[in-house]
Amino acid sequence: MFSVRPSAEVESGLHPEGLRALAVEGQSRERQHGITLKEESWRTFVNKKQLSASVAGDVSLGGEISVHGFGFGAMRLTGEGIWGPPKDRKGALAVLRRAVELDINFIDTADSYGPHVNEELIAEALFPYPAGLVIATKGGWNRPGPNQWTHDASPSHLRKAVEGSLKRLRLDRIDVYQLHVPDPVISFEASVETLAQLRNEGKIRLVALSNVTQEHIDRARKIVPIVSVQNRYSFADREWDHVVEYCDRNGIVFIPWFPLGAGKVAGDVLNRIAQAHHASPTQVALAWLLRRSPNMLPIPGTSSIEHLEQNVAAASLHLAEEEYEKLSGVPELVGSR
Repeated sequence: MFSVRPSAEVESGLHPEGLRALAVEGQSRERQHGITLKEESWRTFVNKKQLSASVAGDVSLGGEISVHGFGFGAMRLTGEGIWGPPKDRKGALAVLRRAVELDINFIDTADSYGPHVNEELIAEALFPYPAGLVIATKGGWNRPGPNQWTHDASPSHLRKAVEGSLKRLRLDRIDVYQLHVPDPVISFEASVETLAQLRNEGKIRLVALSNVTQEHIDRARKIVPIVSVQNRYSFADREWDHVVEYCDRNGIVFIPWFPLGAGKVAGDVLNRIAQAHHASPTQVALAWLLRRSPNMLPIPGTSSIEHLEQNVAAASLHLAEEEYEKLSGVPELVGSR
């Protein structure tokens, strides 16, 4: 059964209408040339040039925007319960600035993170934005309190949400706007049609989806081109394998959230491979995602610069075919939906 939960890019620890394929041959990934970490730690091995999101190659959003295939999920830069400001505001701003220094040019956020706080932090840290930086935000939830989420993907709410995000992010147009989740009491078509209208009005450049089934994607694509899909996914949580494959066939970028199985990944296979590479389990799990699909765009989040750098270093980690297959073959390790 499809489970609906707010998108949440897990903190590091243990933890487009894409009717066409990637349009530019030079944008395809060349991850087979990745580097295997052996006897040295990631910090001593990965030099300044290699510690870059560009090592992950590029993905194409609808054939209109090219971004590096390793992004940043900003949700954790909020208070407890994804509510209010982060405890360390200066630290949060520093993480966002360091992400851009590491060549990350895709940042994922939402109006519901804080609420509003996350978008405001991004603008405070990075405006005026560097050329090529894509900020993808979302709408479709209300936030009554910490850890509380209520659906609202009504046309009036989505219009208000887009206007609010434009103001907070200091933008004239949002490059990628994602319907955060289908609303069970609102027509899905009505929600998507609203985003299509906002696109025609020039307030949204590209439309995307989150927390959806393949059926949702098919229905949405009859209304407006869909450039990306963001669903829960990791090597140990492959419920949406068929959606990843669908996105591959249709040139749609797949953005995995909870890329490490929400912190529940502790399998022997993962740990053995990590030890062999002198890497962390987090890095191995991210390397698996990058190899899984040429349209994969991981967005691991963190409030720590050190964890951010460790995550980006995973783009340089090359898994042998046998290691990739072992990880692909393990039973799912997430115990609950």
